[in-house]
Amino acid sequence: MNINGHGLRDHIRFAGPLFGVIAAVWALRLILAAAGAPRPLVMMASVTVAHAFCILLVAVLIHVRRFGSYSNVVVFAFLFTAWSNLLVSAAIALSALTGNENIYSSPEFSAHLLSPTKHIIGHLTFGIGFGTIIGSAMGCLLLLLLRRLPADHVQAKRL
Repeated sequence: MNINGHGLRDHIRFAGPLFGVIAAVWALRLILAAAGAPRPLVMMASVTVAHAFCILLVAVLIHVRRFGSYSNVVVFAFLFTAWSNLLVSAAIALSALTGNENIYSSPEFSAHLLSPTKHIIGHLTFGIGFGTIIGSAMGCLLLLLLRRLPADHVQAKRL
């Protein structure tokens, strides 16, 4: 896979710390919930918000560092969405295997009528699919807006 002169390894290296941000928020949410933190505090540690933030940030980085174009934003949206949904699926699977409910498998955050298997399949299909579409649209719109900025405005900011 080569997109605008960059392979998959280049993409992962370019945004490596952002994958760590998503994983840190995922772990923080698990820890806060397990520690019995107040529900509003647990809700603030959102993997979805971290994932969206990372897509927007990578769109800015693509523009500033001239890493690529819109197709690169789509690749990053897919990678971040897949990573986020894999982490959540792992937490659901862990809950199902151990019998201990966690924040990702509790009824108020998951469809309590779904089995853990169906819940995981939902994340790995619809979650990744729709997340990639929405993330790509959001990131590409930001990149479009950044590219429409007048060149003198961008140069003034760099000085």
